[in-house]
Amino acid sequence: MNILSADSISKAFSERWLFKNISFGISVGEKVALVGANGSGKTTLMNILSGLIPTDEGVVSTRKGITVGYLPQQPTFDENATIWQAIFTAENEAVAAIKDYENALKHNDEKALHRAIESMERLNAWDYEAKIKQVLGRLGIPDEETPVKVLSGGQKKRVALAKLLLQDADLLILDEPTNHLDIEAIEWLEGWLNTQKQSILLVTHDRYFLDSITNVILELEDGQIFKYNGNYSYFLEKKAERIEQMTTEVSKAKNLMKKELDWIRRQPKARGTKAKYRVEAFEDIKDKANTKVGAQAGIEINVGMSRMGKKILEIENLTKKYDDLVLIKDFEYTFKRGDRIGVVGKNGIGKSTFLNLLTGKEQPDSGTISKGDNTMFGYFTQTELVVDENKRVIEVVKDVAEVLQTGTGEVITATQLLNLFNFPPKTQYDIVSKLSGGEKKRLQLLQILIRNPNFLILDEPTNDLDIQTLNILEDFLMSFGGCLLVVSHDRYFMDRLVDHIFIFEGEGKIRDFAGNYSDYRTEKLEEERLEMEKNKVGKSYKQENVKIESPKTNNVSTSNGKETKRKVSFKEQKEYENLALEISKLETEKTGVISKLNGGSGSHTELTQWSARIGELDGMIEEKTFRWLELAELM
Repeated sequence: MNILSADSISKAFSERWLFKNISFGISVGEKVALVGANGSGKTTLMNILSGLIPTDEGVVSTRKGITVGYLPQQPTFDENATIWQAIFTAENEAVAAIKDYENALKHNDEKALHRAIESMERLNAWDYEAKIKQVLGRLGIPDEETPVKVLSGGQKKRVALAKLLLQDADLLILDEPTNHLDIEAIEWLEGWLNTQKQSILLVTHDRYFLDSITNVILELEDGQIFKYNGNYSYFLEKKAERIEQMTTEVSKAKNLMKKELDWIRRQPKARGTKAKYRVEAFEDIKDKANTKVGAQAGIEINVGMSRMGKKILEIENLTKKYDDLVLIKDFEYTFKRGDRIGVVGKNGIGKSTFLNLLTGKEQPDSGTISKGDNTMFGYFTQTELVVDENKRVIEVVKDVAEVLQTGTGEVITATQLLNLFNFPPKTQYDIVSKLSGGEKKRLQLLQILIRNPNFLILDEPTNDLDIQTLNILEDFLMSFGGCLLVVSHDRYFMDRLVDHIFIFEGEGKIRDFAGNYSDYRTEKLEEERLEMEKNKVGKSYKQENVKIESPKTNNVSTSNGKETKRKVSFKEQKEYENLALEISKLETEKTGVISKLNGGSGSHTELTQWSARIGELDGMIEEKTFRWLELAELM
């Protein structure tokens, strides 16, 4: 049963129809991805579905009692509000009790704490408090008393996402939810959304995220909607089949059109009914024959690059800090020809500062960065395109170069180059101010590549780019012969392009890891598993020794030398009760996953995911069981 329906809706922008007469629905529990090229109308469609803008034609309806939560690309808040006020604009009793509890703890006010605990107990707010802490912590939200007006655009996006996740809406509409999140936060969000019962409609360029979460793909192409019942991998497979079928039909239509065109030209005007019918049929055939099929398929970019010298870039004892915050400490590396390096780490840990140091935009506190004479940087930053907004797109490109020599020695014009980057002739003569955010990013990237750099430095290049453009960019970077240094939260992008990574681990330490991101993630999970096993053995050993030495583990010594039984805190009591429920839920989920795995009906991707999930569940069950046993002794 649909909780949201779009019936024959249409929307035009200026004189162009973004989409016309499209219909679809979203059912309970469906996790739907909307895909399509930049400028195809994805954000406009989401704004319509969210009720922010009207349709030109058709109707959008939601089932009675359904609540819809929307995450826009650029959320807005009351600038004078704190983060807490921005997230909980409509304060309820549970939220007020949680706030009182937090304040009482912060100010060590025993009376206020006692009252707050009573309110928390009466309103059953403990679970909600844990949920708030998890969401704010995992998304890297700063202190909740921080004013919204001092936050960056990325921080505001994370606050908006936290607000949405805590709303408990029936349908979540998410426009690029992974932008401005580091990889760890993306992986947490992926897990969170996978365990929620809410229906979801999202736009994202993160292909791993798409593949993991979605079970329905809606493709917006040439003003039409195509639906695929499966994840992103399934969509790619079925779209290829659809294009192949359409290619055959278009080829037949073109052959038929030639015959019909010959007939039309040979006949005198004003024929009878039969002739008129044939003329009308000819128009239909012409439309079909002119259909664009896989318009972006087969695009190749082979931009040349400046000659590299023997010395490329050498870093010795590099150190950078701000006040007491050490970002980089005594880092050394000598870049070699063909290096393809990814840079990963939490937000705010110093990745962009590192890139600015390499390119001379910032100076180190100590150490040296020595660039080779022939090393030519191409630096793509997170800042927006800075050009005259009244210039035409083609003028922006021609300001850099009229023509470009490719890696194979060919010369292509600015117009041809823009075509390669999905700027059709009509768009090339648009003024820059009319471009979408993604189109401006594409133009910014193009400006850098046509300068023929031999050392590309890309800081979050995937933000605001559609998947088609990402594929084009990846194909170019795969054949790029120079050095590549890229900061990105897009795991697919990193896995495809880099062969080792710099990991910013904090306190100035940068680790050089041989392998791509998935290799690093696999190793990290194994390290965490071994550490967990080590901790469990240590806890078990400690418990055994405590029991042997002193059976009265709940007793503590008082000032007069007597022993008295330690009281269990209220928080421990609640934790003990919740753990039993959590363990039961995890066991139930594990049984269900094992049943799916034994059924053998899943795809290869699903079987892999289910197997990995069983391992995760085993780890969580063991950890929570040990904690439950610890608390049981105190009880």
